[in-house]
Amino acid sequence: MTRQEVDIAIDWAATEGWNPGLYDADCFYAADPNGFLIGLLGDEPIATISVVKYGDSFGFLGFYIVKPEYRGMGYGIQIWNAGLEYLKGRTIGLDGVVTQQSNYMKSGFKLAYRNIRFKGIGGGDFPTDSEIVQLSTISFDELCAYDKPFFPDDRMQFLKCWINQSKTKALGIVRNNKLVGYGVMRLCRSGYKIGPLFADNLELAEQLFLSLKSYASKNETIFLDTPEVNVAAVDLAKRYNMAAAFETARMYKGRCPELPINRLFGVTTFELG
Repeated sequence: MTRQEVDIAIDWAATEGWNPGLYDADCFYAADPNGFLIGLLGDEPIATISVVKYGDSFGFLGFYIVKPEYRGMGYGIQIWNAGLEYLKGRTIGLDGVVTQQSNYMKSGFKLAYRNIRFKGIGGGDFPTDSEIVQLSTISFDELCAYDKPFFPDDRMQFLKCWINQSKTKALGIVRNNKLVGYGVMRLCRSGYKIGPLFADNLELAEQLFLSLKSYASKNETIFLDTPEVNVAAVDLAKRYNMAAAFETARMYKGRCPELPINRLFGVTTFELG
C-alpha cells in the first residue's frame, strides 16, 4: 500500500466496528512502510492486511479484511499467504476476532490469552498529589528503555509517532526520578482509547488511568483494552464501571514472547500490537 491506501484499511476497519484512532494511519505506516498489503481485482481494492516488521525477529499481523461482497471466494487466503511470506522467519503476533481462531490455528498460530475491550465514560478529577508528568518532559531514550520489556522487538519509529499524534494525551509517572509507568489516550472514530497503559504496579496504573480519564468529558466514551490474564487490569476497568464490549484472541506463530503481563494494564493497539 501507499500511505494513502492505508486510509482504505482504516476506513474498512471502522466499518467492521473496530473503532480506529482518527490519526492512527501515519503512525502505523511509519512503523513499516512496506508492511501494508492491498489486494486488487482490476483496479478495485478488495482485500487488505498489515504485516508490520519490528526489529529483526518480530512481526504483527492486522487489518485482515476482505470486502464483504468478495468473501468466500479465495481472495482472503491469497493476501493472507502473501503477508505470512513477508514475515517469514519471524515470530508473528495478532489480535484476531474470536470466531477466526480456528482458521488462524490452521496457519500455526496458538492462543496466548484473550484481550478484553472495556467501555466506560470519561471525566473525573485529575489525581491530586500524584507523580504524573507530561510524557514530553521525559527523554525519548528513557521512554524507549521503559517500553522495551513490553514488546518483543524494537518499535522506536512507531512509538515516536504514537506519543505525538494529534488529539492525544500522553502522560508518564515518575518516582524517585525514574519513569515507572506511562499511558496514552487518543481520539478515535468513537470516543477515546487508552493504550498503552504500562505501570510497575496497580497503584501507578490507576493514577495514570484516572489522569487520562479526566481529560475526556463525562459524556464522552473511553475504551481500555486489557489482557484478561492480568486480573488487576480487568478489576481496574470494572471498578470504574467499565463494561466488556469486545474481545480478541492474542495469538502467536512461533515462540510466544515473555512479556511482563502483570505490568501491562492496557494494550497499545489491536492492529499493530
